[in-house]
Order: sequence, then C-alpha cells, then structure tokens
Amino acid sequence: MAEPTKIPTALITGASSGMGALFADRLAARGNDLILVARDDAELQAMAERISETHAQSIRVLAADLTQPEDLARVESVLRDDPTIEMLVNNAGIGAVAPLLASDPDQMQRMIALNVTAVTRLVCAAVPRFVARRRGTIVNIASSVALAPETLNGVYGASKAFVLTLGRALEHELADTGVRVQTVLPGATATPFWARSGASPQALDPAIVMTPEDVVDAALAGLDAGESVTIPSLPDMAAWDAF
Repeated sequence: MAEPTKIPTALITGASSGMGALFADRLAARGNDLILVARDDAELQAMAERISETHAQSIRVLAADLTQPEDLARVESVLRDDPTIEMLVNNAGIGAVAPLLASDPDQMQRMIALNVTAVTRLVCAAVPRFVARRRGTIVNIASSVALAPETLNGVYGASKAFVLTLGRALEHELADTGVRVQTVLPGATATPFWARSGASPQALDPAIVMTPEDVVDAALAGLDAGESVTIPSLPDMAAWDAF
C-alpha cells in the first residue's frame, strides 16, 4: 500500500503579528500545515486559534526568541527533524531608524543576531533536507533598504542587504536541486515594525505605504510566478531585471 501523502508544513518565524501572521493565514488557506514561531506563546496560541476558526489545518506553535542561541537551536532541530516541513518563511526581524551614531550597540548586535545570524542558521538547517528530497521553498523577507541603505539605520540596511545577497547566492548554489529561494523586498509597510523601531508610518507619504495584506499577497503572487526576487512596491519587475 502506498504511503499516505503528507500535508506539507510551512514554518514561519515572526508569526504572531504583522506580515508573519498574514503569511500564516494565506498559507493555511493554500492547504499548508503550519509551525508558528515567535517570542510570545500567548500571542501564538491566539493566532493559532484564529486561523483554526477558518482553516482546518494542523497548527503547532513554538515560542522562541531567535536572538537567544538556545531558542534558535530548538527551531533548527525542528527544521532538521520534521520530514513534513517543505517551506521556511524567514519573516522575523528587527528594524531601526536612528542614525548609527545615535544607536545602542547592544541593540545593533541583537538586530544582527535576528536579521542575519538566525536567518542564516535556519536556512542551513532546512536546506540539506530540502535538497535530499529535491523539493522545498525558502522565503526570506528582506527590505527595499537593501538597495537604498542610506534610507534608515545603516546596520538595519546592511542586515537586509545580507539577506538579499544570501538569497541570490542560494539561488545560484541550489539551481537544479528542486529547492526554490525567494527574497522579498517590501517597502514602507503599515506594520508594528514602525512602533518597535521608534517611528511611525504616519510620518511617511501615504502614497508609498503599503498594507501588510498587499505585501504578503504580492509576495505569494511573485512566488507563484517563479520570481527569485519580489519587490511588492515595484510596478514593473523589468526594472529589477534591468538593475
């Protein structure tokens, strides 16, 4: 008798709010089981309950602070050991808007731990199993500041430039393995990012601020279209190709 087909699981970091929560909802609607990762267990449980009200998918929660090595190691173990995981969405991140000279070095170190180290280690945990099965998808959330590092805090811009470069390198390295890599570069988006960064999207031109719903839907549309880099606010991807 053939082995029953397993429902593919997506592991999403930063899944308790903002774009991470929307990725969870959209992927559940597409039929994925979910593993939701964020720091606050109560928020994760509430998110899982909300999704369960409309989608009959299996949802597991994993409370973890990815800036802490012990917590990060637990998530790495799940990626290595769970054979149902076929998608990793690296959404968790920290931002900053203050100039480097006005920034706290400890906060910059924490930003690098989450935006760079955690992304790298989770990718390294997931990729070998994906390659062995010849299928799997990695979605890394970067930022448009990867292309305009002068826009916000320099360490933040550099961390997102790392994510973009990592994604392009993985795209080359994993060619012909069956593993897909997508890097998403959102522009200004109305999420809790701004409050945590010490700023407000209300200070920006409303014409350039996207809703998180539009960003996530554009990201998934780009994934469906086979884009390795998706810039939700860019009207014509030919401009990116030319760049």
